[in-house]
Amino acid sequence: MTTLVLLIVIFLAAGLTLLAANLILGKLVRPERPSAEKGEPYECGEEPVGPAWVQFDLRFYVVALLFVIFDVELAFFFPWAVVFGSANRAADVSKPEAARIEAAQNLQPQGAAVTAAPSAEAANDLAWLAFGDIMVFFGVLLVGFAYLWRRGDLEWVRSTAGQAPQPPPAETEARG
Repeated sequence: MTTLVLLIVIFLAAGLTLLAANLILGKLVRPERPSAEKGEPYECGEEPVGPAWVQFDLRFYVVALLFVIFDVELAFFFPWAVVFGSANRAADVSKPEAARIEAAQNLQPQGAAVTAAPSAEAANDLAWLAFGDIMVFFGVLLVGFAYLWRRGDLEWVRSTAGQAPQPPPAETEARG
């Protein structure tokens, strides 16, 4: 057996031992007091609505999707901010040449060397292009946000005042 395999086996054995020790210790220490209240369904502090076959309330799904959408938005803002800030620093002719070259280095692919600062006009054009790009991106997000707001998806509890009441389903007659 090689040293690497031996280390992996030791690591797995130690991990499983710690896991088993914690589970056994928890079983011995925790109180065993079952009650009817503990056996009831619990849905984020709310009384469950509907039959038990419904896995979850759709409001949780909508909130999760909204979080993902607006969280991913922040992932796009960071690289944009780096390009926008670097282009502005590279376009600033009041800064020394070395600082402008360092700012231009952030605009190049990784490992590419910058020997001279870009022209202030080119860096300024890149900054305006980046600004326009993020404004289009932000505009699309605002349109989506306004749509969700208008539909009422941002309300945790939707008002049923504007919805027409549904008639009860017709009972089927037993045929004999």
